[in-house]
Amino acid sequence: MQQAIIGYHRDEEGHWVAELACGHDQHVRHQPPWTERPWVLTEHGRRSRLGLALTCRKCERGEPRDRH
Repeated sequence: MQQAIIGYHRDEEGHWVAELACGHDQHVRHQPPWTERPWVLTEHGRRSRLGLALTCRKCERGEPRDRH
């Protein structure tokens, strides 16, 4: 299920986490060569991706929201 990014925060290890419209969180790491997301490294890059739809596996599994 596709859900829009509505914000970001860092986890306890300093990795960026996208906050999705559905209430779930999803890591958005830049870890080349496996995952190429250089946009996550800058404030401008993260802002430019607000509204971008990501596949939410938690929604697909029917998991409860991460945020209330």
